[in-house]
Amino acid sequence: MRTDLPEHPDLIVEANDTVWQGRFPLQRVRFRQRRFDGTLSGPRTWELWRRGRAAALLPYDPTSDQVVLIQQWRLPVLAAGLDPVMTEIPAGLCDGDEAPEKAIVRECREEAGLEVRRMLPIGEFVLSAGGSDETCRLYVGEVTAPAVGADGSAGSGGLATENEDIRVLVQPAAAAIEHAVSGGIGNSVAAIALLWLGLRRDWVRSQWT
Repeated sequence: MRTDLPEHPDLIVEANDTVWQGRFPLQRVRFRQRRFDGTLSGPRTWELWRRGRAAALLPYDPTSDQVVLIQQWRLPVLAAGLDPVMTEIPAGLCDGDEAPEKAIVRECREEAGLEVRRMLPIGEFVLSAGGSDETCRLYVGEVTAPAVGADGSAGSGGLATENEDIRVLVQPAAAAIEHAVSGGIGNSVAAIALLWLGLRRDWVRSQWT
């Protein structure tokens, strides 16, 4: 993974050191940037976690007007003092130069057992602007919602080779959107996707039905 920084006329890099070289490098960057009044800032030092490009997709069945969500256990969420079982949407990192559209079709199949027939773009978002370069390209995708079992879930997903444990959920779109509006979806990408669908749902259904 690249650890250089793009050149920018308002940035002066004084030092750029990789302090951890794991799966995702961690850099310590000392820099000055041009302030809004045109002067240069004093020296600033930031840690920068290099995670790269990701993609996520809200699976939506326009015929039944349902969305498919997933739940999985997240250690960083527990570290933040929150319930570690997060309600999310399928998402994952792009492999190298892999197109985000290809990456998210793969992730939907692996995490939720879903085949995406077509998709519409929602936008590209920075997930943690204060500490990481990770961006997420977000979509809504047309799927057929799976049947719900006696336990209330629609099955499980995830790769056994990565010890993933994912529960698949199916909810009426209106109920899931209201959950996001009321602040009940703690995962930012899932919340953005549901709030977007809340505003564009009729239009999406007109495109796909």
